[in-house]
Amino acid sequence: MYIVSSYSLAVILCFVTMLCWGSWANTQKLAQKSWRFELFYWDYVIGILLMSLIFSLTLGSTGEQGRGFLADLSQAEMSNIGNALLGGIIFNAANILVAAAISIAGMSVAFPVGIGIALVLGVLVNYMANPQGNAIWLFTGVIVITLAIVLDAVAYKKKSSQSQKVPTKGIVLSVVGGIMMALFYRFVASSMVTNFETPEPGLLTPYTAVFIFSVGILISNFVFNTLLMKKPFEGVPVTYSQYFAGSLKEHFTGILGGMIWCVGMTFSIIAAGKAGFAISYGLGQGATLVAAMWGVFIWKEFKGSKGTSGLLATMFILFFVGIGMLIYAGL
Repeated sequence: MYIVSSYSLAVILCFVTMLCWGSWANTQKLAQKSWRFELFYWDYVIGILLMSLIFSLTLGSTGEQGRGFLADLSQAEMSNIGNALLGGIIFNAANILVAAAISIAGMSVAFPVGIGIALVLGVLVNYMANPQGNAIWLFTGVIVITLAIVLDAVAYKKKSSQSQKVPTKGIVLSVVGGIMMALFYRFVASSMVTNFETPEPGLLTPYTAVFIFSVGILISNFVFNTLLMKKPFEGVPVTYSQYFAGSLKEHFTGILGGMIWCVGMTFSIIAAGKAGFAISYGLGQGATLVAAMWGVFIWKEFKGSKGTSGLLATMFILFFVGIGMLIYAGL
């Protein structure tokens, strides 16, 4: 299987993760005019599984080092398969809850609460399990990035012309979703080998772990998304017949979104072999600011908004400073 050979390459892959995790939602934005989120989400999940299988049969099955995908799958212990599946189930629940929180409470609440918790708690959990990198630089960088996320939220709040009370349900969903988002990565990491070059028996190589994780997302989606379709957080219920009546373009948009997200997840996991899980996860969660860049520069979400330019400029500066600290933590 293909193995990352250097820390510098691992950092580059983490940046790709950041870009992918911060960009996939553009496909949802493109589809939302004619396609409900619950319907889009089915194709998104299919895209994740499809991309994980492509990676497993290509990069995960070539090269002389490590263990090929099919051989790795056949020797894996059920406990490790279970951990990777559980990681997928937890991620799926978290992703749906955070998306629901955004629709109810808005980005100005859901992002700093949900993603802020996911970033800080996720780095802490992964560092405690695998203490790789300088802790002072790592957690200082996390704090700086969290401040940038908060400024992003303040800017979105200023952008809003309405002053209304934030629904308690939105805050609760943000907190629960953020905690779960912080935990899914550790379950996937715990199922994996510690030495990618000479993998230990019973454990999963990175590509197999991501594939099993994706299967966990798909299986759980039959429960989570079916419930969401019948009892949506917003809007009227939708049906499976509506999903199958969707156009090829609508289905492809969702699949593309899932494939983009899975590229980020796979690169994050294989980069962890050199960067460590805490740094790899922390850099990936900088995706929030990538999403903000799309909103500012492409979708022009802040066009005409007063009092946001300074906040946005400070946000981007803090973001790049924090990213630099995370990279330096691994040197």
